[in-house]
Amino acid sequence: MFLRELRFLDFPNSNHHPFDIPAFCDTGELNLNQFLTFFVGENGSGKSTLLEAIAIQAGFNPEGGSRSNQFATAATESRLFEYLKLRWLPKVTQGFFFRAESFFNFASYIDDLAKESFAGDPYSAYGGRSLHHQSHGESFLNLFVSRLSSRKPALYMLDEPEAALSPARQLALLRVLHDHQETGHSQFIVSTHSPILLGYPGATLLNFDGGSIEPILYEETNHYIITQQFLNARDIMLRELFHED
Repeated sequence: MFLRELRFLDFPNSNHHPFDIPAFCDTGELNLNQFLTFFVGENGSGKSTLLEAIAIQAGFNPEGGSRSNQFATAATESRLFEYLKLRWLPKVTQGFFFRAESFFNFASYIDDLAKESFAGDPYSAYGGRSLHHQSHGESFLNLFVSRLSSRKPALYMLDEPEAALSPARQLALLRVLHDHQETGHSQFIVSTHSPILLGYPGATLLNFDGGSIEPILYEETNHYIITQQFLNARDIMLRELFHED
């Protein structure tokens, strides 16, 4: 793979976000040398913050998009990227950073590009029409299907893609991931809560909930355990949750 390793540099003496997140303070380096790496953890555990920092350090727009999509609506990114060192072999410049929370802003940026005569057809990579005229799931899958024909090495970072995808479309994304793996030109890092996506065979799962960032088995994740328990004993779990006899 292209992005081989991530190393945390010495943090400043600060108890402010993100330097107070335990997962960062107690982790020296991470091995990312595989096709697909999942960041797993509860809300606030730092997985999306780290994914954003990797994207910025790799030259991508913190609000999402490719390296050439330079737009900004609000400067909300953390300073964590200043304290990361990435090891590449080789370094790649192609790829995409998907953020569900700022995808509306990205879609508006593409519409603005379409109004410029020098921009060509920016919709060609997104199903041929404005992203605002497609569902999130449709435009998201169109994006990665359209990039399958590229022979250039590319790094794709997805922050909670399940926010844009129904369960059926999450399964469709698994197929898209498999097709990318077959080409041998792509690498993915994905932050997710989805037990469907986490089930991709052979993926590396890195858990952010245990103090330091450590590998975890699929069946040991809270996402798998809680979902399985709910599906197998929904009535019992709901009675306990609502404190009903």
